[in-house]
Amino acid sequence: MSILTSPRGKVEVVHCRRTESQDIFCIKTLIRKFTQKLFGRLNIIYLLEKANLAVTVCNDKEEIMAHSIFLDYPNWNVAKQDDWISVFRELDREIPCTPLNTLFMHFFVAVDEYATGCLKEIIRTVFKAVPELYFIFLIVPTYISLGSTLITVFDQVGNIPCLNYNEDFAVHICHRHNHYPQLHIRKARVEDHDDLMPIFMHYDNTLKEIYGEYFLAELIEAQDEDHHAVVCEVEGKAVGFMSVCSSVNLPLLHECFDLGPFHGFCVPHPDDILKPLNESSIEESEDSDSQCSHKVVEEQEMVPEVTLQKDTEASVSCEEVVSSVFSRVSDDMQVRLVLDMEKNLSLLSLVDEDDMPSSLSSSLLFSVESSHFRPLYLGESAAFCIQLFCIDERYEARSLDFMSFVFSLFPDKNFCLISVPHLTPEFVLIQNFVKVVPFNNCTLDHDLYVFHRAGLLRSIQIRLAKFLDTPGVEKLVSTLLLSTKILDDLAQYNEAARDPDGTALQVFVAEVANQIVGIAVIRKEMDIEYIRSHYNIEDFIYFSHHQQEEHGRLNHFALNPIFRHYTKFFLKEVLRLGYKSCLYYPVYSQSREGKLQSSYSHSLTSALHYLVPVRPRRQIVYPLEKLGINAPSKEVSKDQVSYALNHTNRKLTLEPKVTVNARIVVVGASSVGISFLETLVFCSHLKFNNLTLISTHGLPGKRLLGNEQRKFLASDHCFNDKDYALMSLCSWVNVVVGRMTAIDRAAKQVVVSKNEIVFYDHLILCTGQQYQVPCPTGADIQNHLTNREVMELSKQRYTGTVPSNLFILNDEEDCVRTLFWLRNGSVLTEGKIIVYGNTLDAYTTVETLLNIGMKGTGIYLVHPPAESNITCINNYDIESAVEDALRAAGVTVFHDALLAQWNQGQDPDPIYNACFTTSTKPFRLECSAFFSFYKKNVDYETFKAFNDACLVYDGRLVIDTTFHTNDIAIRAAGSLTKFSNRYYSNEWTHSNFSSKEIGFQLAAAMLSLFDPTLEPVTEPPADLDRLIPMYKGAKIHGGILPGSYHYLHISKPAIPTPLDLQRSQPDFGSEVVTGNAKKGTYFRLYINNYKLVEGITCFSKEPFPSSNYIRLFGQHEQVLNNLCTRFDDKLIPDLYSYFTEPWCMALFHDRFIDLKKELRQILISKQEEDKPTMEQIAYQLEEEEINLNEKPQKYLQRVFEDSIYKSLLEKSILDYLHYNQYHLPMYAWPGIV
Repeated sequence: MSILTSPRGKVEVVHCRRTESQDIFCIKTLIRKFTQKLFGRLNIIYLLEKANLAVTVCNDKEEIMAHSIFLDYPNWNVAKQDDWISVFRELDREIPCTPLNTLFMHFFVAVDEYATGCLKEIIRTVFKAVPELYFIFLIVPTYISLGSTLITVFDQVGNIPCLNYNEDFAVHICHRHNHYPQLHIRKARVEDHDDLMPIFMHYDNTLKEIYGEYFLAELIEAQDEDHHAVVCEVEGKAVGFMSVCSSVNLPLLHECFDLGPFHGFCVPHPDDILKPLNESSIEESEDSDSQCSHKVVEEQEMVPEVTLQKDTEASVSCEEVVSSVFSRVSDDMQVRLVLDMEKNLSLLSLVDEDDMPSSLSSSLLFSVESSHFRPLYLGESAAFCIQLFCIDERYEARSLDFMSFVFSLFPDKNFCLISVPHLTPEFVLIQNFVKVVPFNNCTLDHDLYVFHRAGLLRSIQIRLAKFLDTPGVEKLVSTLLLSTKILDDLAQYNEAARDPDGTALQVFVAEVANQIVGIAVIRKEMDIEYIRSHYNIEDFIYFSHHQQEEHGRLNHFALNPIFRHYTKFFLKEVLRLGYKSCLYYPVYSQSREGKLQSSYSHSLTSALHYLVPVRPRRQIVYPLEKLGINAPSKEVSKDQVSYALNHTNRKLTLEPKVTVNARIVVVGASSVGISFLETLVFCSHLKFNNLTLISTHGLPGKRLLGNEQRKFLASDHCFNDKDYALMSLCSWVNVVVGRMTAIDRAAKQVVVSKNEIVFYDHLILCTGQQYQVPCPTGADIQNHLTNREVMELSKQRYTGTVPSNLFILNDEEDCVRTLFWLRNGSVLTEGKIIVYGNTLDAYTTVETLLNIGMKGTGIYLVHPPAESNITCINNYDIESAVEDALRAAGVTVFHDALLAQWNQGQDPDPIYNACFTTSTKPFRLECSAFFSFYKKNVDYETFKAFNDACLVYDGRLVIDTTFHTNDIAIRAAGSLTKFSNRYYSNEWTHSNFSSKEIGFQLAAAMLSLFDPTLEPVTEPPADLDRLIPMYKGAKIHGGILPGSYHYLHISKPAIPTPLDLQRSQPDFGSEVVTGNAKKGTYFRLYINNYKLVEGITCFSKEPFPSSNYIRLFGQHEQVLNNLCTRFDDKLIPDLYSYFTEPWCMALFHDRFIDLKKELRQILISKQEEDKPTMEQIAYQLEEEEINLNEKPQKYLQRVFEDSIYKSLLEKSILDYLHYNQYHLPMYAWPGIV
């Protein structure tokens, strides 16, 4: 915030922010003729798309006061985009401008009265936001004066000619030192104490309480050759402090962190043991950073011999931090805490450095880690550490100015270390450091960061590769798995600059002190129409403002971690030099054989976290034969190998991300847990460094069943294998394969598989419920007992030997194991199988068994007694069709049968027969395999972990409305949970809602802790906290039932009620039903009394597009082309055919919901001053404030026809169809004929 005063004495409180697209209209109103003379006639939207930085000044009413746009190349075409440096160096050789330290102002407008103040505020903000920036150039025609505003900050340095026509342009410059100068760094003196203490006390008084009021003076006085204290000063006053020490506990760091890439922070010694003595393999680091999969060794030996320039430009900060780098110092000097400071919005240097085959499985197998070789380093320490650091928040952006000075204090040290607790917001200083990867068994609650002396060098140059660079690149990538592919691409570029198929190829290298320290390989993006139609790339760019050749695909990227803080600069230069505006990086899922599924081998780039993940778009399933020539192009509709897409563009190159180091541990790979992780990962402005998933079988989506159409288990349609491939969660989430067996709340740790530990700051429990081993009642059928006499015994937990041929299917891994067992034995041809259960999974399993070759006469479907009068299908027509199909297949069905004994009470392993009691006569069945789908419940080991941790458990884990358990650090969601009894709503649980929506809402509740752009959450009033949240997403389940019937049921969240009882309610609404269940043509739509679709049931012999039909939920029947009227008029004989007609394709489009919101916004907005909005008219009719001689609907229709709203809505709809024409070519609009 700043205060501006106009020449007339008016005062405005203003602040700067990044420009948003909705600012454009207001910006255009500030343009004057003088503006056009200075900068030319510009398309503001286009310029914003290509800008590296755009800044807007607003007052406290959010009114726009000024705006400016900055790019990394000159305007007015005075030099080529990729070759302006020589032109400007010739202009004034005393100005050492480089692409790193220079930007160009391409546009500036302001409210006249505050123009000068706004300009200075913008310039200061830009210098603060871009710490490497030292010069801003402004280029205008020579015949135009700068005016009274711009001349206050810009000085002319000369003239240069235009490349296109005969005219000279004046070049003006603005220097950093006039607005946000570098800080002066010097050794601390005792008299600095009084200046520094208020800064420390502003954040925290912990140090004062522990070490006394004069701890800082004592620290300064205690300086010697191993301990130094330095300050930064402004106008003679100390505004920042740093204490550094050369004594570092390296053995502890070697034990806890993977220091191989940094040679253990030691000087190389001839006796160093870097590899196991009996192996000669490439050095590998198998520890995983929290953001990517397994780590492989660093891009190269990370310590190049580079001479440090003494006079170095610096970077940014403003916090107070005390680092516990485990220094070996006297007790009175050991400062081991990190003080919390103000919010930080800046970007951390990347953590994961290494190249890997795209999307390699990220499972962290503890057994691998525990036996992993640790190198032995015998050389002297090459590191010093920062013990204490603080700086006035006004100067935080210059924190890196300290580094050059402190390195000069330790001329024999190459590494500077700092450690901070996980929950410390990432302050500006360490955004220039590299985060060191911890080992899996690291128990320290600190993150370790390192900065190399060579990282101070500002002489980094990005350029196109040459043939002479080959040896340097070979050395750079020698330890990478895909080094051969990178070198092949380099050779291909040097030979032809394009692939054999003609695809344009560019290779860029980063060079420092004549050494190659980085390489990037990009190709022209040939699939841009596919990307536009399949990914939400338009969340980040206006697609129409980018030419086809401006899109590039990033194939490989490798950069020495010493220079990792230059990753964004490297990408920015690639865009500038390559004449690109966008880069795309695909991450392909891995096939079961381990081969990469891509035409080019992509390395898992170390720049991944400087890119943003792009959400995939839901696709329409087109009836291609019916559409004919009106179908989408093959570029849009082609079926391609799925991949997760990452992206950057010119606008994002100077856009910071907020780094979150909090350890978020999710237990359970249920739909809720996956949805939670998906929501966090796709927050493009946040970077979560420590996401961990604990799961019995790791991440789902391994395509273990391949293309098997029949699945043993029914689907909830939350995620499928393709969805997992499009997310590539393994690129962002650590996966621990194992079962949670205990929770230590005091130590904040989860015990996995009884002996391994995973630490957490936030624990998310999403284990769900699973089918359990059924417990036979033990009843002897010879005693002719009935269900009523033994029912209670069936509720006990089974504790005996689990039979080897008992199959409890809960996930795809269980299904694959079962399928393998069945196909490798004689059961399918000779055996008998019992399927025990009355869930949908029991039916889908029977159908799968029939489909893989099992004879129906060998299958017994045994239904245990139902706990309610609601069946799993809850539709008599469908149930009758399924029963007929089972009967036709020869499957024997038993009802109300309770499991009494296996093998008549003898050893149950393996099961040869099973006895059952009924309400009348018991019976016994022979079997070769027993499938149980009897009652889902919380796994016993999971329950025991909750119980031992004293988490409140009442049949299920008890939570409140914000997902909290009785431990504030532990949240839970999904079928595992129930709401606390204080809500008096025991019939409602998360099981009643969509799992995907529950996961999203859980993530939204947590994001308020990490996302500074969100408004702080206010506590609800006490009485409102008694209401449970009601979610609106559809509850879906489906599968293939006996008879090869494809089944799908979609309904709103509700307490289960028999369908016949629903129909008897006075407010039931209506049903639209076509076809016949037994013929496999059944389609039912339930329309509520508000004419909204609230239920969909499909039961068909033929496959149907489930994803299309899911989009019908919640639509008004009139949106479905007046469905009810047409049905009543007998115009819809078949709903399956009806929803393949071309008119309805827009309903299935992923952006149709946005169109509806836009149309509603038009109707509720005031378009004419003297007339009410359509919404207001509707309210007046509802309140009977208008006397009518006609039906309200007709009156509304007539008013609408005569109003401006009709034309506005038509224009909006036509714009929607035109903009999405690549998906919806079957629609016509004015002008296409």
